[in-house]
Amino acid sequence: MTVELLDRLENAKANRLAGEVDGRESDVFGRLGTLEVRLARNPSEVKASQAMRYRIFVEEMKARLPSEAMRLKLDFDAFDDICDHLLVLDRAIEGDPEDQIVGTYRLLRHEVALANSGFYSASEFSIEALLERHPEKRFMELGRSCVLPDYRTKRTVELLWQGNWAYSVRHNIDALFGCASFPGVQPEKHALALSFLAQNASAKDEWAVSARPELFRAMDLMPSEIVDARRAVASMPPLVKGYLRIGAMIGTGAVIDHAFNTTDVLIVLPLTSLSGRFLNYYGASGRFSS
Repeated sequence: MTVELLDRLENAKANRLAGEVDGRESDVFGRLGTLEVRLARNPSEVKASQAMRYRIFVEEMKARLPSEAMRLKLDFDAFDDICDHLLVLDRAIEGDPEDQIVGTYRLLRHEVALANSGFYSASEFSIEALLERHPEKRFMELGRSCVLPDYRTKRTVELLWQGNWAYSVRHNIDALFGCASFPGVQPEKHALALSFLAQNASAKDEWAVSARPELFRAMDLMPSEIVDARRAVASMPPLVKGYLRIGAMIGTGAVIDHAFNTTDVLIVLPLTSLSGRFLNYYGASGRFSS
């Protein structure tokens, strides 16, 4: 990556954090009632999203973060500084925008990852081969997704995906990937859901990707003849169900993340695989409101 391109990336980041949004490209990607999805506009909003992540990951899911993160009650790492932060806000909540954040995603574009320390998911999944098989494609990593308990509904998930889609259209992204989590560190407790994913939604051929060998945990834990599809899907976290609904595939093997107290799978989604229903609903331009 050239010095000129790196300078442009840094300038773009500075402008974004200063709230200097181009009038032709609003950072508001969609609305549903009082809910709005857009990018974080300043460091204060990023910090508020990190505080929300802390409440969910640590206080609810019992994650164990580094001591500084625990002291500050913020979920943060080096990737936060190079990612864009997608937010869902509820405008009906009184207060500043920082008080209105109810959901978030962390978005890392291919060229930004290559210019820095790579992709977060590479610590758990062997994504290098996937990238090498598609040198002409631009990837984006989705991470740190979470939603406040009272907002874990179809409407919020729809808005998060509207934001992901609109952002992908804007930046000419070809494929998405990222970790999705099941609660707890015992895959056997999710045997039905994991077996269904392994048997029915596995990424194959040019999109195949596996958990790193030293971390690999089998997902296909039950015979296919006793895996009930309806029960399996009903037992999945809402975001995993949302991924399946729009046509995502799942990598081979799960990974136990002891720090976050989760069982992780890898989502792989070529944007050409998006379901027709998704495109009809959101539109090819990425704009959406209701």
